[in-house]
Amino acid sequence: MKPPSTIEATVDEVLPRSPEVEDVLPGEAAVAAAARRSLDGKARGVSRIWPFLGPAFVAAVAYIDPGNFATNIAAGSKFGYLLLWVVLGANLIAMVVQTQSAKLGIATGKNLAELCRERFSFPTSIGLWIQAELVAMACDIAEVVGAALGLNLLFGIPLFPAGIIAGAGAFAILALQQYGYRRLEAGITVLVGVVVVSFVTELFNANPDGGEVASHLFVPGFSGTESILLATGIIGATVMPHVIYLHSALTQKRIVGRNDDERRRILRFEKIDVVIAMSIAGVVNLSMMIVAAALFHSSGLAGIDTIDGAYDGLRSLVSPSAATIFGVALLASGFASSSVGTMAGQVVMQGFIRRRIPIFVRRAITLAPALIVLAIGLDPTDALVASQVVLSFGIPFALVPLVMLASDRKVMGKLVNPRWLTALASTLAALIIALNIILLQQVFFG
Repeated sequence: MKPPSTIEATVDEVLPRSPEVEDVLPGEAAVAAAARRSLDGKARGVSRIWPFLGPAFVAAVAYIDPGNFATNIAAGSKFGYLLLWVVLGANLIAMVVQTQSAKLGIATGKNLAELCRERFSFPTSIGLWIQAELVAMACDIAEVVGAALGLNLLFGIPLFPAGIIAGAGAFAILALQQYGYRRLEAGITVLVGVVVVSFVTELFNANPDGGEVASHLFVPGFSGTESILLATGIIGATVMPHVIYLHSALTQKRIVGRNDDERRRILRFEKIDVVIAMSIAGVVNLSMMIVAAALFHSSGLAGIDTIDGAYDGLRSLVSPSAATIFGVALLASGFASSSVGTMAGQVVMQGFIRRRIPIFVRRAITLAPALIVLAIGLDPTDALVASQVVLSFGIPFALVPLVMLASDRKVMGKLVNPRWLTALASTLAALIIALNIILLQQVFFG
């Protein structure tokens, strides 16, 4: 019998089911059979790839969560197209990072948190676990507050009860896994599709300046401390530390290669999965900033730098339907990312300390800071941007161990990173750390 994966065990706590169900679910059996045909060279074209698609789409949800709405809208409204290059760069970094995480799971059959526990000292592992839990709470603030804002804007529900509804919404999505993990992937992908369609529609409504977009996509630039703060938040909202842990868990037992050659082929397919999913997420993030720049900054309305301000701005500058589309995208993003965040948090706890608390308890613990933010009346968009900065500071604590482990032949075997890839990943980690140091210097001494 196939042992349950970390994610499967997490969902079993919400909806207990017979251990035999996973083996007989038609959807799961079909995926496993299709994957085996592909690995055996009996499939051609799209049918070779589709069984391996899915994990990166789940991970990609974290890259278009409400925190992205907050940082991209604030950056576009205040600085126009200036920080588009940051979004593009962060998305390219995300592709490298998520491929490395997926590779770790494929090569070892273990996730990043489990390998950190095994390979690092006990104090180091505990330190990494504590900061990962704090990052998970910061992430939950963005997800829950964002979904609550969506409910408030669309239906007029007060923010605090809307936050409770948003926290509960994650369970409905996680419950899809009782019908097979492929159903969960499909459900999350549908929510991603809602966000994509919404912002492509908004992009057409905004009528942006193509020349300005092309210029700032490739020409780096800042404009004072606030732009650096927002750039750091954009990276934190794009390269999500908790989803670095999650992606390795999503691939560790999903389709297991029988030898090095099969593992290499699985990795090639997973790279395709990552490129497709992260490209879609990148288009959404760029669209968010471009819409804010074209509609608000270019109209002299740089003060519209909040999510609810963007909703009202779309209503007045474009149409009520444009505002509704924006609200639906925000709501879909909040519900999807909240469920993914819960999955990631459980992976972190189980991997680092071999403990798994009931999912309802975990949901309550990570939900508490978001509800406090809503209860005391803090500005939701400011809270979202601040949470993304916290996430950015957490990136090195996930990325550095990932680079170290992926470059260790004893861990990775024949899938070990070549020296050039280790150098690239190390450089990216150093750049992120340097950006955070600059931010600290500017905020506290500038």
